[in-house]
Amino acid sequence: MATSKSPLRYLESRKNLTGSACGLVGLALTFTGVAGAYWPVVVAGLYGAGALIAPPERPPLPDFPDPSAQLEELRADFGKLREYLDGVELPPAAGGRLTELTELVAALLDPGWVAEVLAQDPEGVHTLSRAVRQDIPEAVDTFVRTRWWTRLAPGTEPPERHLERQLALLHEESDRLAVSLRETEARRQESHTRYLEDRGRSQ
Repeated sequence: MATSKSPLRYLESRKNLTGSACGLVGLALTFTGVAGAYWPVVVAGLYGAGALIAPPERPPLPDFPDPSAQLEELRADFGKLREYLDGVELPPAAGGRLTELTELVAALLDPGWVAEVLAQDPEGVHTLSRAVRQDIPEAVDTFVRTRWWTRLAPGTEPPERHLERQLALLHEESDRLAVSLRETEARRQESHTRYLEDRGRSQ
């Protein structure tokens, strides 16, 4: 299939178009009598020269989803995560920390101006994506499995302590992201104030 497309691709290429344009110049020289009996050589030479000087073809950029599409996918995955968490029984303290964390994540992902600011922060999107798709489910799943083994070997360190610490760290990370987004908006507001002040002074 690639072989059948290659002739058409070359016909539409910059090399062929530039070479053809130069070849037309050669034909014009032939009609005016400049090329003389050697006109085929002149036309072919000009075509070849045009093809050589033409800029190389630039392959198209990968079609990656835009930030808004990434957030839509992340919201869908967060919905799946919440369904999973609803079926997990956690101790009260860990459950409270998890609720605080998921509420903060939900607020950051909620469609609106916050999500618009988040979409302009690739690192922030990555941080939130990692928390939703990896860190939170792994923390809870590890707790569930470790708790089962702890019941077989009582006296070891309660696994909920690790879960509470993990959830607290994830909450701190998400909270730093929220603060960063708020500071971005604050800088935007300050920049607009300076712009209005400068515009007023220039009038």
